[in-house]
Amino acid sequence: MARRPMPPRTHPYPFDPTYGHDLDALTAVPGPDNEPDDFAAFWRDLYERCREVRVDARIEERLDDGWRRGAGPDDGSAGGGAPDGPALVAYRISYTSLGGVRLGGWLTLPADAEPSRAAVVAHGYGGRAAPDPRLPIDGVAAVQPCLRGLPALSEMPDIGTPHVLQGIASRGTYVHGGCAADVWCAVTALHELVPATRSLRLDFQGTSFGGGIGALALPWDERFTSGQLTVPSFGNHLLRVGLECLGSGSHVRERYLCDPSVLDVVAYFDAATAARHLRIPVHVGAALFDAYVPPPGQFAVFNNLAGPKELYVMPFGHYFDHPDDAAQHALLRSAIRAFFARTAP
Repeated sequence: MARRPMPPRTHPYPFDPTYGHDLDALTAVPGPDNEPDDFAAFWRDLYERCREVRVDARIEERLDDGWRRGAGPDDGSAGGGAPDGPALVAYRISYTSLGGVRLGGWLTLPADAEPSRAAVVAHGYGGRAAPDPRLPIDGVAAVQPCLRGLPALSEMPDIGTPHVLQGIASRGTYVHGGCAADVWCAVTALHELVPATRSLRLDFQGTSFGGGIGALALPWDERFTSGQLTVPSFGNHLLRVGLECLGSGSHVRERYLCDPSVLDVVAYFDAATAARHLRIPVHVGAALFDAYVPPPGQFAVFNNLAGPKELYVMPFGHYFDHPDDAAQHALLRSAIRAFFARTAP
């Protein structure tokens, strides 16, 4: 386990973003006890339907070199700094996902060599307006999809805000199932656009929303060989609806307070429940202090992972300005890079 940083002592929130948990308490947070009997069957069926999708992946344009300047995190977590790593080339792409929806995204490739690994890189609720050049895997061909209903490439008139409540009346219509499908179809799109990646090791990286969706998607797709989740959302909804917070969690909590039956649906989309089925190596960056994704939910994802796992403890998570922000982000990125280096073939 990484070093034990301390959360901030002062903050502007009307509630405690540590939720009264220290690290020992967080590493003991259990997963929810309401896993549906057909949880795995539901997800396997959804995955099999995705494998039948004709993704029709296309390169729409090549970006000029200016795309690397000013790129920053889109998820509200600690981050920033200049792009690092080797030179990349980037392309705007499109592909079709489950339900016939056409999505946008980005493809990044090493500029001076053939790719030696492949990856899907998922975003936060801010969407994916530009590719992220700060990838922690060297030599990687990465598809960076913009998942359905989110800016700037995959906004849809029938998916409004708050995104987290779209289709939540039924497990068959809930948007998070479609977003997991978008991850699976992104892999197929990558394989179409860069055929050599079909024989390469495939990794996943996702932050916040993307981390939670990754936890839901990874257990069912055997093409993935390792994953990295930073401040993952959607962990232990049974616990989360009882915790005051900001952001997407607050919308689900408000819905639950008006209609407790919503738990019957989100039980199928619980990242901590899905973690019990996830057996590939996974690295989790989880925060001690987070007003947007309560730390007990983040740690519930890590605690319930069924396979090899590594934890990096962050002092703070989403949307919190702190003098130590750049240094903390650099340490996190170093830990993630080391994890992916250890999982190299």
